[in-house]
Amino acid sequence: MSRPTPPTYKTRNWPSYNESLKRRGSLTIWFDPEMSWEAAPTGRRGRQQSYSDAAIQTCLSMKVLFGMALRQTTGFVESLLQLVGLDWTVPDFSTLSRR
Repeated sequence: MSRPTPPTYKTRNWPSYNESLKRRGSLTIWFDPEMSWEAAPTGRRGRQQSYSDAAIQTCLSMKVLFGMALRQTTGFVESLLQLVGLDWTVPDFSTLSRR
């Protein structure tokens, strides 16, 4: 049994094609400055958590999305926050691994 021949396409609009290829590599990440990055006090005894669940979930989502180790993730998120101009502290790798 022979394989069917795949259809061939000819690009006619090269500038548009090149722009679409460039847009494939574009990456945009938004950080909302109104987001509660630090944890709210719980009122329970013991040491309070430093970072909110949203902050931990953001870091761990970046880890899974880009396939990085925990230490690389903290550096990556730290650099993203610096680029955005937010002076939030980033959870260290041991905090991420515990939560």
